[in-house]
Amino acid sequence: MAERKPFLLRIDRDVLDALQRWADDDLRSLNGQIEFVLRKALKQTGRSTESTTKDGRDTKTGRTAKER
Repeated sequence: MAERKPFLLRIDRDVLDALQRWADDDLRSLNGQIEFVLRKALKQTGRSTESTTKDGRDTKTGRTAKER
């Protein structure tokens, strides 16, 4: 598992509330939802640090793009 680093985040209350509702809908913790959104944005912009194996599996989850 990747090393976790605590980080203080100042965020607008409305944004936080919307993220909490989204997290609840997806059965994630608020922290997990924020990390999910950040990872998705990194992937979409080509800035992701995650890599894949030769067979196309994500090194973190072990799943292929089709399985995600």
